[in-house]
Amino acid sequence: MNTSEIIDEIKSIKQDKDISLLAHYYQIPEIQDIADFIGDSLALSQKAKEVKSDIIVFCGVHFMAETAKILNPTKKVVVPVLDAGCSLADSCPPDAFASFLNNYPDYIVITYINSSAEIKAMSDLICTSGNAVQIVESLPKDAKIVFAPDKNLGNYINRLTGRNMVLWNGVCQVHDLLTAQTILKMKMEHPDALLVAHPECNQAVLQVADYIGSTNGMLKYVEQSSHQKFIIASETGIVHQMKKRSPDKLFLVAPADETCSCNDCPYMKMNNLENLYQCMLDESPEIELDADIAERALKPIEKMLEISKTAGLI
Repeated sequence: MNTSEIIDEIKSIKQDKDISLLAHYYQIPEIQDIADFIGDSLALSQKAKEVKSDIIVFCGVHFMAETAKILNPTKKVVVPVLDAGCSLADSCPPDAFASFLNNYPDYIVITYINSSAEIKAMSDLICTSGNAVQIVESLPKDAKIVFAPDKNLGNYINRLTGRNMVLWNGVCQVHDLLTAQTILKMKMEHPDALLVAHPECNQAVLQVADYIGSTNGMLKYVEQSSHQKFIIASETGIVHQMKKRSPDKLFLVAPADETCSCNDCPYMKMNNLENLYQCMLDESPEIELDADIAERALKPIEKMLEISKTAGLI
């Protein structure tokens, strides 16, 4: 089958089986365009909780599909590629994190949503890049906090809020590989461009950014800005939505190195139309979680959604 035929088949199966197709902004454009809902981690978490279909197909990475399953324990959640993981989630193994927490027995544990179900089950609160500041600020100023697994996001929140959270030493390779040197060179070549960065980037990059925000925050910023040219310090997939919303503007992706003008997450890009079609046809591979872990992980996720709703974020 050619591309248009596969897309038609996917749409047909989706309708016949009453499947809800959720996708992250970092997916390939073709998947973004046929999804029932597309969003960042916060929006996808909220949407996953509202899904009415008995089958959820999740195009993103493993921890995102796990979150959908935690929020919908009785529904079938399937993914195109079970091995589509996350470098950030992988940087925080459960056994090592449990040992780490033994050093901080009276600390509140805030975990970034980019983590496994096991890590979430050890947490008091979950956050996303879109609500991290609000989640932290919901706690007393003198609260002792462990923040995991992204040290770049944790450092950014510490600087923004004046907190002194203890940070786990983890990073997202896609964002952490971006260097201020490469980006400053781009800014010199394009002095009329604004630099828009995700808070998973390292401090050197964030210090030269004109705007720092979540994936959804970046989308809104470039759409509402009167500027016409932007350097995007994030994953390449987000540019598809930026172009759809602002077709008259120019977007340049900050590259991880000088070999290409891209910054792709290899895990996000493991999903394609072919394996999505097969996944929907077979209703597999399915996300399966230990019931006790899922139950414990649900509590901090629900707290996050409650705080986000109160703050007007969702």
